[in-house]
Amino acid sequence: MNKMNKKCNMNKINKMKRLSITVMAALLLVLPAVTEGKAQANSGPVTEDLVGTKALEMAETLIDSYGASGVQYAIRNAGKVVLSGGLGVNETGKEVPVTKDTMFGIGSVSKMYVTAATMMLVDAGKVDIDQPLLKYIPEFKMADERYKQITPRMLMNHSAGLYGSHYKNSMLFDDNDTVNHDSLLENLRSERLKSDPGEYSVYANDGFQLLEILVERVSSMSYSEFLAQGIRSPLELTSTYTPLDDFDRSRLSPVRFPGFEGELPSETVNVIGTGGIYSTAEELTLFSEVLTGEHPDLLSEASVSAMQQPEYRKGVWVSDESNIFGYGLGWDSVDLAPFDDYGIKALTKGGDTVMYHSALIALPEKDISIALLTSGGSSILNTAAATNILLAYLKEIGDIAKIQPDKTFKDTVKKDMPYSLKAYSGLYGSAGSTLKITVSDGKVDLPDMMDGLIPAQTYVYTGDHEFTGKDGITVISFNEEKNGHTYVRVKSYLDFPGIGQSVIAYYEWQKLSVNQLSSAVASTWKERNEKTYYAVDEKINSLFYLSPALLMKKITFDKQTGYANGTKITDNNHAINVIEIPVMNGRDVTDLTFFQKEDIEYLHADGRTYVSEAAVKKVYTGPSSVISIPDSGNARWFKIGEGAADRTMTGDLPQGGGFAVYDENGVPVNVSAATGSRTAVLPKNGLIVFGGRAGDVFQITLGSK
Repeated sequence: MNKMNKKCNMNKINKMKRLSITVMAALLLVLPAVTEGKAQANSGPVTEDLVGTKALEMAETLIDSYGASGVQYAIRNAGKVVLSGGLGVNETGKEVPVTKDTMFGIGSVSKMYVTAATMMLVDAGKVDIDQPLLKYIPEFKMADERYKQITPRMLMNHSAGLYGSHYKNSMLFDDNDTVNHDSLLENLRSERLKSDPGEYSVYANDGFQLLEILVERVSSMSYSEFLAQGIRSPLELTSTYTPLDDFDRSRLSPVRFPGFEGELPSETVNVIGTGGIYSTAEELTLFSEVLTGEHPDLLSEASVSAMQQPEYRKGVWVSDESNIFGYGLGWDSVDLAPFDDYGIKALTKGGDTVMYHSALIALPEKDISIALLTSGGSSILNTAAATNILLAYLKEIGDIAKIQPDKTFKDTVKKDMPYSLKAYSGLYGSAGSTLKITVSDGKVDLPDMMDGLIPAQTYVYTGDHEFTGKDGITVISFNEEKNGHTYVRVKSYLDFPGIGQSVIAYYEWQKLSVNQLSSAVASTWKERNEKTYYAVDEKINSLFYLSPALLMKKITFDKQTGYANGTKITDNNHAINVIEIPVMNGRDVTDLTFFQKEDIEYLHADGRTYVSEAAVKKVYTGPSSVISIPDSGNARWFKIGEGAADRTMTGDLPQGGGFAVYDENGVPVNVSAATGSRTAVLPKNGLIVFGGRAGDVFQITLGSK
């Protein structure tokens, strides 16, 4: 295995990010780790030659081809760890092992902890998950009277109708600031719902943050304290903590960023209920036994059963049965494919932070589980890899006779299309975008989907009201749902060479009506078209500065349709979300609100405030200058003009202050909170952002070219 001679497929990683809890761009992150292999079967022969080899093969592939730099995995059967190991590469590309005690962020697998915590309170008679959330959080309020119908159950099955996620200041370098948690209720006060509570399920991180607050209100203790007393202590966990716990941070897997020297400060995910827990693969499989009923002293059989019910079937949902999505309470799927093909019930939860990615699969009827954690990569890859390892184990112990081969597909054969299907031509949208779809002559041309995992192609009519792509793998149709909306349904087998296949069925787009604008409103929005707005209220030590596109909003206005960035324009300064897509493509929507302050235009969206590019001036080109943070505390953005290009900037930084420098393509040159460096060579046509506390002063010097 020569890691140095193999190129990581970064395009693959970029394609995964739409499915991530953190929406960060692909990061090739390196962490050292230690391999430890165990094979102590208690319910059948386990040989490392077979299952261990398969696990190592998956780990190698994740590192060689999909951008992971560290992999840790464990299988537990009937209470015993029967396989445990890992693999990693260091900053030079040299192979290093990963110990079973190395801690990773588990991202959204954390949702299973807050779900379990809530159900523990149910068992204690303190919570009824079908009562209004207001009963437990009286100060919860939204700008939509339907919020009074939201229940804890709806938070756990993603059907509350919330817009999705408040990410502002949620992920920070070595900083457990609770501002995101503390401001959530206030942020929700001004937001509407995108659907009737309970109408359909679509992934929503904010729901699990509300569950965290519920646990705190009902238990009269902090969430971290509740986890310590209710889960960590009874299970004797020694590697499962939250950012607010006191533990040895050196146990966290160190991470790196391409182009930056040395290790980055530790990642602190401060949305604990939705994604902030650290753990190990072995301890994650131990906790999974609570979720599958092996610890009735902690979680009752009734609560375990309730969590495993197919909650997603209660509302609008894509009709295909075999899928990697199918929400229970907390679980991403309670009917995970391809285990359903073997007659085996499988539960799964995946998770992604900026740095780490995780997958947990549990087979409740067999008391078997697997956890696979990585640095770099994506949870969908981890789930696919864990699936293959687990199938190999089931075959080894005789629970399945053979492993079924990947699906193969026949060439597409076009058929005559019914004329009535032409009526599905029109305007469609998903979270953040709109497009026009034309159905004509038995063909539909569609752009790439899932960030390129499904390529742009022409779909031809193949019968049964379906259109199939050229390779036969992806099938689309137009589905009219009971909520009155028409959706483009997509079913595809995602092929990950060396890892396997994942079958996914979901709704990609929703049909929309054209929104007629007055000439005055259209003129105002035309002025904003193609303009960029920059976030000013993200802390400068946020990990989001590693990918500045996440802190920018480029306005895309279409006068003919009356939409901008997938939102419906209502007047000169407002556009509202109208997307109501179940499963995943309707997640993390937002309204757009523009306002003026001191003759500068700002945008409020997704809980953040953005300043217009018109207010972003060129950085001063003299040998020295002073930059101060205003009373608002807003970060200050600057463009790098010709006079400053190729010169070395040095900043005298105040305590807690910092800067980030980017080239014209948005690639980070230096993020001071990540590197600790106070200098950067300024690239032509790049950007600089300074951030800190109100009143902070930066002394800046520019060297000569």
